[in-house]
Amino acid sequence: MWGALAMLVGASMLLLATGALAQLLDPAASAGLAAGLTASIFVVVGLFALLWGGAHVWVAMLTRRRRPAGRVLLLALAITNLLMLPFGTALGIYALWVLLTNDGRRLFETAAAGAVPKAGPAPPV
Repeated sequence: MWGALAMLVGASMLLLATGALAQLLDPAASAGLAAGLTASIFVVVGLFALLWGGAHVWVAMLTRRRRPAGRVLLLALAITNLLMLPFGTALGIYALWVLLTNDGRRLFETAAAGAVPKAGPAPPV
């Protein structure tokens, strides 16, 4: 979900950049330098947000498949998310808590061995 929200922010920033570019290309506008600077900042932030969100979505797919590389990459993203107050911090703390517990570790160890972990306790016989 975090990756999809970041990609949505990236797309909206790119749309804002097109609005600033339209202002830049208007011959009657007098704020050419400000519009150009605003458009370039929006493009840079938008592309970064799209890449950041895409990385989160990709790592989420690896994690859902219980790939050990997904766990390692998700730990790295969780650490960097700690710097994004307030929601990234909460998400980073939760991801670190889940992935560093023994249960979280076991999920990825059994996937590396080729077995699929059970979803819950076995039904009574």
